[in-house]
Formats: sequence, C-alpha cells, structure tokens
Amino acid sequence: QVQLVEAGGGLVQAGGSLRLSCAASGRTFSSSAMGWVRQAPGKEREFVAAISWNGGTTYYADSVKGRFTISRANAKNTVYLQMNSLKPEDTAVYYCAASVEMWYRNVDDFYSWGQGTQVTVSS
Repeated sequence: QVQLVEAGGGLVQAGGSLRLSCAASGRTFSSSAMGWVRQAPGKEREFVAAISWNGGTTYYADSVKGRFTISRANAKNTVYLQMNSLKPEDTAVYYCAASVEMWYRNVDDFYSWGQGTQVTVSS
C-alpha cells in the first residue's frame, strides 16, 4: 500500500506555471506506475498524465500534451507534474494516484489516491 500527499497547487494567471509534487510512503512506490487525475467542478475525473515505474515511459491526455510534464524521483519517493502555459480550463482539483501495475494502462488500475490539491487558473 502507498500513501500519497500532494502539494504545490494554488492560484495562477493564464499562461503561468505551477509544479505539483506528490510524496509517497510505502515500499511499493518504486515498482508502481504513477499518475495524475483531475476533477473540475461538476465534471467527472479526467486522466491527465502517468509515468511508468522507472520513469522511462510517460503518457498524457491530449488536452495537456506539450504543456505538462510528469516526472518521478524514486530515490525521493516523489512524483511531479510541471504545468506550463496554464489555461482557465485546467482549473480543477488534481489528484496523485498509484497503480497496481508497473506500466500505466488505464485509470482503473489506480488503487491509492492522495487528498488532492486545488489548481485555479484565472483568465
């Protein structure tokens, strides 16, 4: 089991940047694919990005491709989401999640979730 705590959310103007981090505790972090999922008010959760257990493979939603970068530091038990060129439609609560698999397949494989961090992008 992995416990996850997100940090780094906040209020930013359109075009700005934020870096989210997710600190994990538990022995299985380094063997789990990790991901970020977001939920805007009144909408369903939306996959944002994921990264394989060794950081060698990354996956992105089309809506963030080219603007967001996911990375991980297994020595620090931490996964990051660098968000650039932010848009008002990126406003959401962002959740970090751990997968039962080593490579990302789909959000159904996420078994552990953080409490979420709010990202608000003003126009």
